[in-house]
Amino acid sequence: MRHRLRHRLLVALGLLGALLVPHVASASAATGTPPQIYGAWHCSNDACVWGTVRTVAEFDSQNHWLIDRGDGRPSVNLVVLSFVEPLKLLHGTTDATTLNGVPRGMTKDIVQYFTSHGIRVMLSIGGITYTDSWDSALAENPTLLGQRAAALASDLGVGIEIDYEQNSGPNLTGLQSFIGAFRAAHPYDATGADPTARLTIDVAAGDRWLIDLDRKATADWLRTDTPVLDYANAMVPSRQPSKSSAIANWQEHVDGKPTYSPPVPPLAPAKFTGSVYISDQSKTLPECTDFANSLQNSTGSFTQTVAPNGAGTTSGMLGYMFWAAERPSTRGTGTTPPNTCEGGVGAGATAYNIPLPMPALRQS
Repeated sequence: MRHRLRHRLLVALGLLGALLVPHVASASAATGTPPQIYGAWHCSNDACVWGTVRTVAEFDSQNHWLIDRGDGRPSVNLVVLSFVEPLKLLHGTTDATTLNGVPRGMTKDIVQYFTSHGIRVMLSIGGITYTDSWDSALAENPTLLGQRAAALASDLGVGIEIDYEQNSGPNLTGLQSFIGAFRAAHPYDATGADPTARLTIDVAAGDRWLIDLDRKATADWLRTDTPVLDYANAMVPSRQPSKSSAIANWQEHVDGKPTYSPPVPPLAPAKFTGSVYISDQSKTLPECTDFANSLQNSTGSFTQTVAPNGAGTTSGMLGYMFWAAERPSTRGTGTTPPNTCEGGVGAGATAYNIPLPMPALRQS
């Protein structure tokens, strides 16, 4: 009972923050492009394995803040279930944690839990733990892997995120085949009406890691004239950045790296999100509990007004992604009661008037 009362108090505080905070961001929001994407990666209760089937009631007891910021409205408009192991997906593996290549916990019931509240759902294939798995799958049969990813998207009614974190000699030819096979089944949809057509990619926080992947994605897959992927997520760095470091990382994507050989071209602001931590740390973060003192607040002016610098025509990034909901690690606090994020992520959704459901995204 004590835990329930404490949780209710935190929810109430989150709602109070949502009511009091909007004026904090109003000045920047008034002159910028408001975020269209405000999403969280989700790691289930087992550090991103998703290895067991969960009931909706039990799942809700640990994750209710995602669908209710304290006033009945969701805290996010996107949830990315993380992670699917590429080689198991390719082989259709069934084992203790996987069924026909898909983590057992990634069920239609969990997808419906979010979509019934207007929250878009995607599955992330990869993650740093499965880099070697990506390499093996792309070497073995990248076309079949793309077809299996497309079939999974159709089966669950979700989008797919590519999280291929190979910094040294990534198999870009294989990844191109994967993308081509996926797009053959689910063509690019600028309207966003078809959730199964949403295909995105993760890049590093800035342009100085995953350089080959970043260069290829920016040059060929994230163009505004001939788009192949919907957008990229600039991932979190190794630890929570300062405001200035976060902005510097995101500006690198906008500027590109013209001095690199070959250069990394500039990326349109409308083609990527920026990411911050809400958990996986040794202490509770304001990004989870205190919007007024959070990075998603202090960087809001930049993310809404950053101008194109060689790619794109409109100012402002697509929005924010948060790493990560529930238990992304066996260490740290996670985002389960009483450490839920209504007062940070939820209050930010109110401050930025995050659209629910997610609208058609800016294309340039």
